[in-house]
Amino acid sequence: MPEMFAEEAARARRALVREIEAYGDLRDPAWRDAFGRVPRHLFVPFYYVPGAGGYERLWSGDPDPARRTRWLRGAYRDTALATRVRDGELVSSASQPSLMARMLEALDVRDGHDVLEIGAGTGYHAALLCERLGDRHVTTVDLDEEIAESARSHLAAAGYRPAVVTGDGARGCPEHAPYDRVVATCAVPSVPYSWLVQCRPDALVVTPLSTGLVLLRVTGPDHAEGRFLPTAAYFVALRGGGARTLRPRVGGVPRRLYEDESFRFLATLATGGLDTREALSLWQRERRPERERFGVTVSGGRQWAWLDDPEGPYAWPLPDL
Repeated sequence: MPEMFAEEAARARRALVREIEAYGDLRDPAWRDAFGRVPRHLFVPFYYVPGAGGYERLWSGDPDPARRTRWLRGAYRDTALATRVRDGELVSSASQPSLMARMLEALDVRDGHDVLEIGAGTGYHAALLCERLGDRHVTTVDLDEEIAESARSHLAAAGYRPAVVTGDGARGCPEHAPYDRVVATCAVPSVPYSWLVQCRPDALVVTPLSTGLVLLRVTGPDHAEGRFLPTAAYFVALRGGGARTLRPRVGGVPRRLYEDESFRFLATLATGGLDTREALSLWQRERRPERERFGVTVSGGRQWAWLDDPEGPYAWPLPDL
């Protein structure tokens, strides 16, 4: 990376940290320092932005100085960046930094913790973990060999060398287990049991599910439970392990309701367990419940989502992964 970017990138990082702090995130000084040190532009040497004729590619080596400046400034905006597009379909992206901050703070890491990350992406998220915990405590897995190799290269360029493994994220990474924390940067329809088996007792798992983030505490190889965080979260779906993207059937529901963020969350979470009209009835009866009233339990080879109480009247099964 040309040295000409160093000074401007440092200023942009400081501005990004201030912006994330303004949202109420980065309360932990250790994470604030990590975001201030890790050079995000090294992890997105190119990315795509939507344009009139499809995606437009911005990159660090553009001969046009104005476009290089546009690339660098975009790398430090608090927004997700499309990093791989195949046949017009988004395959991989760099998550929004403020959303990363919420996930990492929810992970509640401590010095010496071993972390498994599912979805290497650009490597930036793993770099933040390395900055906080040290390289030897971080393992990141991606199904796509090209994505894993690219993440490994970006991490090395920035001075980080965690374990970067090409493999099915739904199966975790047993060779580096056990883990104190598991964090996924891809959406799952349900929680892979392999993750729990590879966890130490009292481990935490943060993963996108439906259009939210669920925080689970692991109390055994076949038991975990927790609630959703308040924030919305949209991630590329996990690939491999028989994973599939579930889409709720919206027949009979007015478009204006499905466009409501809180109802869309419930309708997606309930797919396969409740029909859409049942979900709508529950949502209306409970006066538009917020995400943090919902949770997930994994126990005895079953897993289910619930509202307010895992043993209460409002519960439904999640699909097998």
